[in-house]
Amino acid sequence: MKKVGIALLGLGVVGSGTYRILKSKAENIKRDYGVELEVRQVLEKDLSKAEALGIDLSIVSCDIANVLNDKEISVVAEFFGGIEPAKTFLIACLKAGKSVVTSNKELFSKHWPELEAAAKETGAGIYFEASCGGGVPIIRALHESCQGNDILEIKGIVNGTTNYILSNMSEKGSDYADTLKEAQRLGYAEANPSADVDGFDSTYKLSILSSLSFRKRVPYTAIYREGISGVTKEDIKYGKEFGLTVKLLAISKNVGGKIEAHVYPAFIPDDHPLAKVSGAFNGIYVVGDNVGELMFYGKGAGDLPTGSAIVSDIVYAATHDIHKRYPFILEEEASDFNNDFESEYFIRLIAKDQTGVLSEITGILGKAGISIDSMVQKAGSHGKATIVLITQKTTELTFKAALDALKQAACIDEVANVIRVEK
Repeated sequence: MKKVGIALLGLGVVGSGTYRILKSKAENIKRDYGVELEVRQVLEKDLSKAEALGIDLSIVSCDIANVLNDKEISVVAEFFGGIEPAKTFLIACLKAGKSVVTSNKELFSKHWPELEAAAKETGAGIYFEASCGGGVPIIRALHESCQGNDILEIKGIVNGTTNYILSNMSEKGSDYADTLKEAQRLGYAEANPSADVDGFDSTYKLSILSSLSFRKRVPYTAIYREGISGVTKEDIKYGKEFGLTVKLLAISKNVGGKIEAHVYPAFIPDDHPLAKVSGAFNGIYVVGDNVGELMFYGKGAGDLPTGSAIVSDIVYAATHDIHKRYPFILEEEASDFNNDFESEYFIRLIAKDQTGVLSEITGILGKAGISIDSMVQKAGSHGKATIVLITQKTTELTFKAALDALKQAACIDEVANVIRVEK
């Protein structure tokens, strides 16, 4: 039976989960795939983590040379997160001919070309199934199961923290600040939640998914990004009246050969498959020109769900002598982006409660060529009214010009919020 040496870089939440799966499923892997996986080196400075897992401390160190010099190790799984030392260590492993497995979406989205070039030198493999949806098997599906398709669209909920926050705001009617504090208390959100709530995490993941789908390198810097901190319980309440649910969406589309890529909070119809993705779960909706609509759903984070995807990659790398290549990553970055994309828009206005206001609003939008799909008006106090409307589809630049005109209108006291609508 083939025996393959493994190194684990880090024993954090996912690293520990991966080790537990490797141990508990060792016999299954030998039986089903004809390979025996042996953890030969572990990089971890906190020895108590290794002791808790029953790992022989003689294989635990902080020296990457122990991994590089062990010729029996052919697969290295990284759990450090961030850029350094992960980048330096993984490139060294690839140049030593060792395949690497990672869930590190920030590193991968920012430095994929350098990793790919190092892998190409030696024929080693790069595997990253866990980078974009935790336990959701989206990477291999896009690369190995959709060859008969041009991918037309990806629309995903790929961040469990923001989905937990928005789901709880919707279900409990609580405001953003209180829900964020609750998410931090439960461990769903970090003490500094910016990577999640400001959309950076989703942007890194969308860069990877878009590059795979469109066979072009889509840099994270080219993706339009907005976070969820501006979403209020009032917006969610009014969205429900229109049969809409708000989610932080990572969206990529190939429209007439041009790429549209954005991360932002958006309303979607209650009957859309993504509207049912609640709590800390992830969902990724894919449209291919031949297969049509596909939906991937599952736990997007956690020790065992993410560890499951890591182990899948380890087994794949251990059982293949010829590894995957992504030649398009070494080519020039895609430049054919469309930033004047089409959308519908939810607008919440605080206006004077007087005759002619609706006519003035519709007139401003009509002058810009924007039609209204739905509208509600709620009487307020002190001579104010809340007007909520949803436009029909228009372009981003056209809408922004009309929005500027609305802000200048004497009948409008405040444009309280604007959220895009994806139908």
